[in-house]
Amino acid sequence: MARESGLAGSAAGVLDGGVRLLHPEPGVFDAMIEGWCRQQRSRYLRESTIAPRVSVMRRLAAFSGQYPWQWTAQELEAFCTHLGSGSDRVAFSTLRSYQNTIRLFCEYVTDARYGWSAECLERFGQAPVQIAHEWNTVAHVAEYEGDPRRRALTYDEVQALFDAADGRVESIRSLGRKGALAALRDAVLLKTVYAFGLRRREAVILDLPDFRRNPRAGHLGVFGSAQVRYGKASRGTPAKRRTVLTVPEMDWIVETLAAWRDEARPLLSPRAHPALFVTERCGRMQVRHANEAFNRAAADANLPEQLDLHCLRHSYVTHLLEFGYPPLFVQQQVGHSHAATTATYTSVSDEFRNRLMDQALARFPQLGRTG
Repeated sequence: MARESGLAGSAAGVLDGGVRLLHPEPGVFDAMIEGWCRQQRSRYLRESTIAPRVSVMRRLAAFSGQYPWQWTAQELEAFCTHLGSGSDRVAFSTLRSYQNTIRLFCEYVTDARYGWSAECLERFGQAPVQIAHEWNTVAHVAEYEGDPRRRALTYDEVQALFDAADGRVESIRSLGRKGALAALRDAVLLKTVYAFGLRRREAVILDLPDFRRNPRAGHLGVFGSAQVRYGKASRGTPAKRRTVLTVPEMDWIVETLAAWRDEARPLLSPRAHPALFVTERCGRMQVRHANEAFNRAAADANLPEQLDLHCLRHSYVTHLLEFGYPPLFVQQQVGHSHAATTATYTSVSDEFRNRLMDQALARFPQLGRTG
């Protein structure tokens, strides 16, 4: 049977027709996986996207004890039931991601242009089918599917967090112990995340040259804006860039960053390392360490344990809206492609909403007030 071989990932392009497979079932499955990887690479998807997808498919094969040409919808449903139960239960969004991966793989192996259906029929008398459909996969019905306990911090909580981080520096110094510089770096990191609404990785990847002057705010000097070069990418695409302007309500960060850059950071002997947040061993801070810095400060400030470093980004979005910035400006500051995403980050305070109500009532005095 004629099969197309010009496509990246086609059966004819992966399988060598002149070589007899000693173990055809696992051999063909491995070839399918390799072909799928080639097809994804031809679309410029990154290995960090491809590898987790391959892992899901191998997990399904191991769980079912079957190969793709033997799978039915029943195998998917049993696999998902297993993932959604027990102590290792995956999150709702993770389960949906797994199901989307399985659907994409099935679309690939059932596409006649790649020749896998014909190959499997010829070798095993069975062809793969699509096993993920609307009746056995979870729907994306909510904009936000994260832990509802995660929220923006109040102004008082942000201040308590920063006070705790600064207090840790003073405590270490007063005891004459090592680590005061690292604690100061951690405190500056937390303030930077909040002042620019950064993601964890965006913060630790910042370099000194990433801060630029804003001609409209010359008094802020070089810290008038932050160039985010490694923003969160859409799946399989390069990192997104954006410029985050230093807003007047956050201009206190300028003095903090300048003191860190000019006085404290040089004491870590960073040599030529460009990272804003360097370690004692002249390396770049890792995301894990940034998370730990927040957790320590939050514990010292007696904040709810479900809050994490990303909540500072939620706080930035919420507070900018409360300051009166237009939603589109806030969306651009944090690098969201869609306004609906920015909306899921907000937890605007009752005080702010009541202030808006007062402004609205002032425009309609004939409504009067009661109570």
